[in-house]
Amino acid sequence: MTRTVSEEKKALRRQVKERVAQLPKDYCQKSDAAIRAYVLSLPEYQQAHRIFCYAGTPSEIQTLPLIAQMLSDGKEVGVPYCISLGKMEVRQIRSLSDLKPGRYGILAPDTTCPVMAAHTIDLGLIPCCTCNEKGQRLGYGGGFYDIYLHDSHFARAVLCRHQVMTGQIPMEDHDERMDLVISEKGVIRISRQE
Repeated sequence: MTRTVSEEKKALRRQVKERVAQLPKDYCQKSDAAIRAYVLSLPEYQQAHRIFCYAGTPSEIQTLPLIAQMLSDGKEVGVPYCISLGKMEVRQIRSLSDLKPGRYGILAPDTTCPVMAAHTIDLGLIPCCTCNEKGQRLGYGGGFYDIYLHDSHFARAVLCRHQVMTGQIPMEDHDERMDLVISEKGVIRISRQE
């Protein structure tokens, strides 16, 4: 029996979750630091005024030090805020203290933080369950980022540890591709049309 794309995605998420659970803590810390350094060296970062960045969960790249550096560099930083199932907006924070545990226990901006319109964003730093070197990403199944990114025009960079990356990712028409893949091994630039 042939599995659907949705079933293939669920199976891949399970495999990646098991792989992530086995990653040594020191590898995660070193890879996170290298990824942050690559982000900060990007021309897209240096030229950006407004940046969209997720607040990493324990299994993801830890982005709070990166967000703190962005704020220190004078960047306007927006962090995702879940409105409802599959729908999110980006809200501008002024400091890390603006982040509070939100839906799913993920740090999110306080509701008093202003909305940052997608058309004003210069660079988006996007999480993933896994991704590949073609700019294809597999999220966590909620569709939040694919829906938000659908009509966006800013540069999209997915952050992923190299040991979590995979070769093939089942894709559907609504799945959004990235412009940059950043791991501790470096930066891969992709044309979304590939």
